[in-house]
Amino acid sequence: MTPQTAADPELDEALRAALDADIEVLRQGARTWSHLTAGQRATLLRAVRASVAAAVEDWADTAADSKELDARHPLRGEEWLSGPYSVLGALDAYIDTLSEIAAGRSPLDRVAIGRAPGGRTRVGAFPLTRLDRLLLSGFTGEVWLQPGITPATARAAAGLAQRTADDSGGVGLVLGAGNITSIPVLDVLYELLAYNRVALLKVNPTQDALVPVYERALAPLIQPGFLRIVQGGAAVGAYLTAHRDLEHVHITGSAATFDTIVWGPSSGPKAGATTRRRRENRPLLTKPITAELGGVSPIIVVPGEWSDADIAFQAEHVATMRLQNSGHNCIAGQVVIMSSQWPQAEQFRAELRRAYAAAPERTTWYPGSTTRMHQAAEDYPDALVLADRLLVEVDDGQDATAVQSTEYFAPVLGVVELPGTGQEFLDAAVAHANDRLQGTLGANLIIDPATERSLGTGFERAVAELRYGSIAINSWTAFGFITPTLTWGAFPGNTLDDVGSGIGVVHNALLLDGVERSVVRGPFRPFPRSLPGLNGGGRLTILPKPPWFVSSRTGTAVSAGLTRFRAHGGILLLIRTLLRALRA
Repeated sequence: MTPQTAADPELDEALRAALDADIEVLRQGARTWSHLTAGQRATLLRAVRASVAAAVEDWADTAADSKELDARHPLRGEEWLSGPYSVLGALDAYIDTLSEIAAGRSPLDRVAIGRAPGGRTRVGAFPLTRLDRLLLSGFTGEVWLQPGITPATARAAAGLAQRTADDSGGVGLVLGAGNITSIPVLDVLYELLAYNRVALLKVNPTQDALVPVYERALAPLIQPGFLRIVQGGAAVGAYLTAHRDLEHVHITGSAATFDTIVWGPSSGPKAGATTRRRRENRPLLTKPITAELGGVSPIIVVPGEWSDADIAFQAEHVATMRLQNSGHNCIAGQVVIMSSQWPQAEQFRAELRRAYAAAPERTTWYPGSTTRMHQAAEDYPDALVLADRLLVEVDDGQDATAVQSTEYFAPVLGVVELPGTGQEFLDAAVAHANDRLQGTLGANLIIDPATERSLGTGFERAVAELRYGSIAINSWTAFGFITPTLTWGAFPGNTLDDVGSGIGVVHNALLLDGVERSVVRGPFRPFPRSLPGLNGGGRLTILPKPPWFVSSRTGTAVSAGLTRFRAHGGILLLIRTLLRALRA
């Protein structure tokens, strides 16, 4: 076995040999994996689940420490939900899917399937368990398949590579994300189950502190040769992407990194060769690649008649979409689209300023984010500086191009206004998001129940017009991210030469084929204002302020309690956690 490229002078011989040895182990592991039945794979994932459950405390603490969230920081709970909680949920969902396949059934045999606008099939992918129906009442999620795929075709195709489990996908390379600790693990699971491909995971250097945790949590995959975890910078990444024995690359990161992998460097002495390759459509990377690359996510606020409590709650909701993880999220909401004719627009703006400024301060820790914040301040010198963050309220005549086309990956939030109310505004906002904002990963839409009813079928038609891979209505698309039976990825249609927010999907624990988007719906009002007679016909939920809100006073305790319950069970633990949630 020899790598495809000549020895990289930046990698010493011992490191190259170690990487090659890991890949050889994985080649053997790929053959073993292809001989496992769906039932045996489910059993293996149960062992992984047990080892992840044993590591949840260490995982969450290590992640929070690495992001400079001390033991008393009120946002430390973010690392529970976005880390081990998300992985445990994914393992449970994949185990259920494999169990269905092992029993000779389609993963969709017990799932509601209906029709969506434009000749699409919709799959009722959440909730699927009694516990989710209780704890997350008011939240639902659907996967919309591409136009023309019928319910019968969807059922027959569900399962992806698990339908032909003995057909090996070889060895793939996963270039792990640097911002959210569950992403590398979730991407590895998708390689194994959607493609029958064992994985070499190269962690981002920002995640180096998590490697010992990953190795313990994923030991049941590492020991038989289904996974290897390596560390290193750009030189290691370049060596591995070119390696002849790695058959596929998946990356979660930036479009700039994707382009460097596929086409070559855009600056320096090799930039000319990169330009020629792009012009001649000769990619440097000759193996398949999938990617999730982020973008500028809209938050469309549809005008209606809101109470003061509605305005305050939804302002905190918007602040959360931007400030969770200090804005270092590919799915962070970045541009609020409002109506200039909404009578309550100025009241909402005032509450948004308050909520945005009042959120707990934290370090802007992700490499490069401070530089992008400085650029935003230069682009918009009149932006409000609120604590450690920027609020860019784009006035009439001011150029919104920068905030709509630059993924700041930092606590920078923009607000733009469009004319109109009702359907006129909604259609204009959808067109604006589609045409003016960079990327197609996720879009958020906030609308009160009475206004949604008044729009009738026009509302769902507008949702269908949004060209985004994840859409959240009265929720945040991050809810779709942590819901394993939903899908995560850009809207279909991107290419190597114009990759946008990426190519392909991940998560997708029902292993659906032909995915177009996922649509999440949540309650407009929290408990107790969600109770019948108080919510104006909205969705009932038992959640007060959700624990992922940056304004939640008990977010850390609730997030940790929910994760421990997910890991180990225990009705008393769940009751204590729910009581803490009521004090949020």
